[in-house]
Amino acid sequence: MVQRQLPRPHDLLPLLQFKTPTLSAKTRRLQSALTVEDLRGIAKSRTPRAAFDYTEGAAEAEISLGRARQAFRDIEFHPHVLRDVSHVDTGWDVLGRRVSLPFGIAPTGFTRMMQTEGERAGSSAASAAGIPFALSTMGTTAIEDVAEAAGPHGRNWFQLYMWKDRDRSMALVDRAAKAGFDTLLVTVDVPVAGARLRDKRNGFSIPPQLTLGTVINAIPRPAWWINFLTTEPLAFASLSKWSGTVGELLDSMFDPTVTYDDLKWVKEQWPGKLVVKGIQTVEDARRLAHLGVDGITLSNHGGRQLDRAPVPFHLLPDVVREVGKHMEVHLDTGITTGADIVASIALGARFTMVGRAYLYGLMAGGREGVDRMIQILGSEVERTMRLLGVTSLEELTPAHVTQLDRLPPLRSRVTTAVQQ
Repeated sequence: MVQRQLPRPHDLLPLLQFKTPTLSAKTRRLQSALTVEDLRGIAKSRTPRAAFDYTEGAAEAEISLGRARQAFRDIEFHPHVLRDVSHVDTGWDVLGRRVSLPFGIAPTGFTRMMQTEGERAGSSAASAAGIPFALSTMGTTAIEDVAEAAGPHGRNWFQLYMWKDRDRSMALVDRAAKAGFDTLLVTVDVPVAGARLRDKRNGFSIPPQLTLGTVINAIPRPAWWINFLTTEPLAFASLSKWSGTVGELLDSMFDPTVTYDDLKWVKEQWPGKLVVKGIQTVEDARRLAHLGVDGITLSNHGGRQLDRAPVPFHLLPDVVREVGKHMEVHLDTGITTGADIVASIALGARFTMVGRAYLYGLMAGGREGVDRMIQILGSEVERTMRLLGVTSLEELTPAHVTQLDRLPPLRSRVTTAVQQ
C-alpha cells in the first residue's frame, strides 16, 4: 500500500515559483514564438492580407516553393555520438570576412509595406548579430540610411537588378560603394516578372489601394495602419515615384537583354566582392567560375519567378563538386529552420540567406521581431551541430546528410528500369 500524507509547506514552496509577468505585449508575443513558423502565425494575424500574401506567395501554382521546402523536410541526418560538444563555433569566413552565423538576411522588396521599420530593422539587427544584410534594388529605405542604421560594424550587401537604363543601375552601384557596402549581389533570374497570382488577386499595388475588401481586412489590424499612416510615406530607395501594380513596375525596370557580357561589365566597375544570385544549373555555375566572380547563390527566387524551377538544395552537391574549389557557393529558397542551414553547410554551401523568415519576424515585431528570428535560427543551428557531434562548421561534411529521394527525374527511373 502507498503511504499518503498531507503536503508540508516547505515541500510546496519549490512548486509555487511564479514567473515574473512581462508587461510588454510585443515582448510576450515574441517570447512565445519558438520557431519561425510561430513568427509566421503572429505576422499573419497582424498584417493585412495583401502585404502578408506578397511575402508568403510565390509564382503561379507555387510548386517551386513547395518543393524547396519539402526538400529540407526530406533530410536525414547522421549524427556522431560521444563527442565533446561543450563548445560550438557557429561562425567562419564568408567572402573574406567572418560571420557569427552561416546565414544572412536576403534582399527583399517593398519591405516597409510589411512593417514600417523595414530595412532599418533588418540591417541593425543583422549588424548586432554579426551577420550580413542585403538591401534590394526594390528596397524602401535609402542606401545611405541602411548604412547608418547598421552602424560602423554592420556588413551590408547591395542586390542589383540590371535596369534597362544602365546609367541608373550603375548610379545605385556607385552609391552602394560610397556607403561602404562590401558585396554586390547581381540577381539574374528576373528577365521579366513572374506570375504572382496572389498579388494580382489581392490588387497589390504601390501605394496600396483602399478597396472595401482592404478596409474590412484591416479592421482587426489597426496597429499596421496606424504605423503606415503616421510614418514617412512609402517610397523606393531607387525610384522616385510609381503608381501601378507590382508586376507593371517590375516589367518596366527589368531588362530581358542582359547577358554575360553585361555581367562582366558590372564586375569591372565594382570594387568589392561580386556574387551572382539566381543560378539554377551546373552549366551556368561553371561559366561564372570561368568569369571569375567571387561567389554564386543557388536560388529560384523563393519560387517567385519560374514555377517548377530546380530545387536549389537538390542542386547544391553537384554545383559544389563542379565549382566549389574556385568560388563560394551560397544558397537560398525554402529555408525555415536552423537544421535546414546546417544541412546546406554540410553539403558544401558556404553561406545561406533567409527572406521570408526575416519578414515574418519583421511583421511580428519590427526590430525586436527580427532579433527574435535570428535568435531562433541561431539556437537551432547550434543545437543541430551539437546533436550531430560537431563543434565547428568546418567539421560538417556530406556524410552528415542524406537527401531522401522523393521526386527522381523520369530519365533516372527509365535508365534504372532498362538496367534491370
